[in-house]
Amino acid sequence: MARYTWPAEWHPHQATWIAWPHHEPDWPGKIAPIPWVYAEITRVIAQHELVEIACHDEEVRASAAEHLAAHGVEGNVRLHTIPNDRVWLRDSAPTFVHDEKGGVVLMNWGFNAWAKYPNYARDAKMGEAIERITELPRVEPQRPDGRGRLILEGGGIETDGEGTMLVTEEWLLSEVQVRNPDMDRESYERTFREQLGIRQTIWLGEGCVGDDTHGHVDDIARFVAPGVIVLAYEDDPADENHLRSVDNMRRLELAGAGDGALKVVKVPYPRAVVMNGERLPASYANFYIANGVVLVPTFNDPNDRIALNAIATLFPNRKTVGIHAVDLVWGFGTLHCLTQQQPARLSAR
Repeated sequence: MARYTWPAEWHPHQATWIAWPHHEPDWPGKIAPIPWVYAEITRVIAQHELVEIACHDEEVRASAAEHLAAHGVEGNVRLHTIPNDRVWLRDSAPTFVHDEKGGVVLMNWGFNAWAKYPNYARDAKMGEAIERITELPRVEPQRPDGRGRLILEGGGIETDGEGTMLVTEEWLLSEVQVRNPDMDRESYERTFREQLGIRQTIWLGEGCVGDDTHGHVDDIARFVAPGVIVLAYEDDPADENHLRSVDNMRRLELAGAGDGALKVVKVPYPRAVVMNGERLPASYANFYIANGVVLVPTFNDPNDRIALNAIATLFPNRKTVGIHAVDLVWGFGTLHCLTQQQPARLSAR
């Protein structure tokens, strides 16, 4: 029996963790508006739960305080000085899980900056900083073959909170990724069972075009309730995301959507968002579920309304708020990528 269980994102939160933007190369030539986007994200979440903000240094901390004050954010926020390389806490921060007594534990995966960037030493210590602040226990999962720490990112895993998980083959099994050499499908599924209490792992194919992470699932498929999945789906056969969408839908049909065991709700992609000739991973599936609210990235596109309405229908007891993300996605991520939820402790079992 698994020692830990991983709650769904809609499980009540104690807090949301983010890191304040400061690394200009993440948004080359466009970092100026990004703190204002973060202030708006914080304003919306802080109306519903505590927001814990990691600030690289005292200068960044002062900048965060200034932007938040300008945006009218007056409470339910705590600023912490935590050196960091990048803001994508979905990946660099631990995954928060429950232990057998319902307590919260930091599942602190190894982090190697998606095997793409050399400067990640500070991000790799984010879990230790969060451990000091929260005083929650922290574990470092190891590879099943005993060859060191397991490298994973939170954006690559998605759960319904009841033992089912979505991942992509591109992220963990393709030749383009370099995380845990020689680990196979069976080894990953064993790890997911032991560390996250997962009974069924559904393997999708590829992530969306432009994804800098080798196919994270949180840009293409998300649980919104047990057995209910939102799938980013491109209808246009001329678009590069079309064949990927068709393949992922087929895989979900084989996993249960074909016989009604799973329900799949398709949402469109926005038009292709391109900067300097490079396509960016713009997707409505990168929404974030907080207490009482769902934040959805928007892209000044006619499909914004379709996606917002579809997601709002799936969360009748939460507000649905669109967050302008055309500038934000220049950093190759949006709302889900930059947040990490800290779930509330379960009542005594």
